[in-house]
Amino acid sequence: MLKKALENVLTENESDELISAFDQIGEIIIVRIPDSLLSKKEIIGKTLLDEVKIVRSVFYQASAVEGEFRTRSLEILAGEDNTETEYREFGCRFTVDVKNAFFSPRLSTERERIANLIQNGEVMTNMFAGIGMFSITAAKKKKCTVYSLDINPVASKLCETNIGLNKLAGNIISINGDASKIIKEQLVDKSDRTLMVLPERSDEFLESAIKKTKDGGIIHYYSHIHADKKTNAGKLSEEHYLKVTPVKSEILNSKIVRAVGPRFYQTVVDIKISK
Repeated sequence: MLKKALENVLTENESDELISAFDQIGEIIIVRIPDSLLSKKEIIGKTLLDEVKIVRSVFYQASAVEGEFRTRSLEILAGEDNTETEYREFGCRFTVDVKNAFFSPRLSTERERIANLIQNGEVMTNMFAGIGMFSITAAKKKKCTVYSLDINPVASKLCETNIGLNKLAGNIISINGDASKIIKEQLVDKSDRTLMVLPERSDEFLESAIKKTKDGGIIHYYSHIHADKKTNAGKLSEEHYLKVTPVKSEILNSKIVRAVGPRFYQTVVDIKISK
């Protein structure tokens, strides 16, 4: 779709540069434009707005996701300067603010995988929940209890909004604040399953995840791994986890979640811990 929309604006090689840097989220398009094409960013934005009929806003992502609140800088290229939209996934509805709260459509397969792993009656903690997508996808499918934590107040407020938008089989408790402090003060040994979807800081929060998780519980540990061969990424992520964990652990599974750069992958290791 992107290549066809831009065929009169960019060369084929230029279009290829944009393909992997394009996300459509509800009525919003976010495009990451390489330096070589920045001089054409306005025409790219206007063309996308004109050609993709359901879109009302096109933004250029001017920074990586960064900071404690996991937000990014966006520059309006065409259409309405409004970063909120509605997004639907696996029968769930979400109000998303693509600028002020973390969200990635590229984790949809992983969200479904986690929801399918959870058992009825489980307690899960989502330590870095953002707007609640993993939490809601899980509680939509299963009669579970999810503690949905995030330090970003905008994300926590949107999580509460999204809980109200969906008919859930389970229960979600949204808590705004630092995950480590919340766990230490309220949630020690309360979780059958703990989700750590903050790959760049998982080592830092591993001790808190272990505190939260019951003996015999499961931790989903995400990390960023460099691997010269893609097939080695899962094994390398297992080795990394085993180097940093302070508890006896049984590796249940490991896999690539997505590529995040050349020979650089977001991975997940599923672990059963013994305390």
